[in-house]
Amino acid sequence: MTSHPSTIALTGASGQLGQLVIEALLKKVPASTIIATARTPGKIQHLAAKGVEVREADYDRPETLAAAFAGVDTLLLISASEVGKRVPQHQAVIDAAKRAGVKRLVYTSLLHADTSPVSLAEEHRLTEAALKASGIPTVILRNNWYAENYLASLPVALQHGAIVGSAGEGRISWATREDYAEATAAVLASAADHVGRIYELAGDEAYTLADLAAEVSRQTGKSIVYTDMPEAAYRDVLLGAGLPEPVAAMIAGADVDASNGAFFDDSRQISALTGRPTTTLADSVAQALKA
Repeated sequence: MTSHPSTIALTGASGQLGQLVIEALLKKVPASTIIATARTPGKIQHLAAKGVEVREADYDRPETLAAAFAGVDTLLLISASEVGKRVPQHQAVIDAAKRAGVKRLVYTSLLHADTSPVSLAEEHRLTEAALKASGIPTVILRNNWYAENYLASLPVALQHGAIVGSAGEGRISWATREDYAEATAAVLASAADHVGRIYELAGDEAYTLADLAAEVSRQTGKSIVYTDMPEAAYRDVLLGAGLPEPVAAMIAGADVDASNGAFFDDSRQISALTGRPTTTLADSVAQALKA
């Protein structure tokens, strides 16, 4: 056991997950021990009013990282959002963290990254390898698919009476961003250092997209069906919705991987860390419909 880390910094604090992690941390540790970093600090200046220190950290400008990580005991590296650029960006953070003497680095990876067929997994595998090579004491949080990845499309589903995808009857152990954020904060604020641990973070229950359609139907009183499509056809739907080709291809491919079980995990490690069940399908749909 170790004493509580005196300073906890996180990258990507302006992002959706980062903001939720900070909210969860503020319930566990003094604001004065939290350092929030972002490429554009102006986006998180509201945190300063809560007592959180705000610093600039731009993955693409390594010269900003030394000051960002100065005096940091535990650093949360939230994986970068620019697919294809993550490996050099993450390496810049790891190098700067090592130079700054960071004592523990926590990284948000992908569920079963070491074996996952999902295209996104490769950058996570390479980052996990870089962390191991760095010698920095590390904790890996392998996040499964976010419920919001599907819930965001509910307005379109309600308009057309259908949820579309290529996930077949694949069972997906999704969880909400808030679930992942609370598990992350539990690790960051824990008296146990968790070093060397790899957590496969996923929802307590697994659902198919047909289950999602049925729940939306139940709550809205509208008939919503799940329409399964070939990968190429689903990619075309996403392109038609305005997504860039690489993103559309990634999402359609991930759905096919989901049909083969890539996003199923029944180890319930989120709820083990947080001490509460993950958000139910009914509750996550209800929250999405209110948004």
